[in-house]
Amino acid sequence: MVNSTVMPADPAMSLLWLSLHSDPAAWRRIGVTVASGGMAWVGATGLQLVAAEPTGIAGWTLAARRAGSMFIDGLDTRIVDVQGVARSGTVHELGASVIDHVVVMTPSLERTCGAISEVTGAPLKRVREIGGGIRQGFHRLGEVIVEVVERPDISPDAPARFWGLVFTVSDLPAVADRLGPDLLGPVKPAVQRGRSIATVRESAGLGLPVALMSP
Repeated sequence: MVNSTVMPADPAMSLLWLSLHSDPAAWRRIGVTVASGGMAWVGATGLQLVAAEPTGIAGWTLAARRAGSMFIDGLDTRIVDVQGVARSGTVHELGASVIDHVVVMTPSLERTCGAISEVTGAPLKRVREIGGGIRQGFHRLGEVIVEVVERPDISPDAPARFWGLVFTVSDLPAVADRLGPDLLGPVKPAVQRGRSIATVRESAGLGLPVALMSP
């Protein structure tokens, strides 16, 4: 059974930071500026990095005009009062300017997107049919898109889970040259028209799927 608690929606809700079980040193190696406390700000969104197992996205913190904690269809969620929360943009050697989107996996698009909308007030913007029983739904929490992916190979009773991140970088070809093929996969056309994408390889040691996109 999915552990889910519902609180009233707040139209001002946005993604403040993601809690990642991931080695901060690995992020520094690819060119992300990480403060001594393990926080890396990309645009207006933070990554709280802690080396821990199992690796991956452990949860998210949303900014609103209230506070609380819950699970949104299985997604570990904290809500903090946006008053007094300082968001700090940072310059990164990687050229990352914003988290383009965070990916969530689910067996049911309706269930997970419905829970996200109910709690956050962020409507389901559109649904995209991929084929093979795979569908994508999209929400926006502040400057970050939440891409919810429904897959038929996930148990119907399984909760939603965080999967990976995609960053927008200012100069993707330059990043590819700097990181090299051992750390970054080939640059190829993205689904979004006019944009390119490349996947950070597992050898980089980030502990979760990460991709980089052109603006």
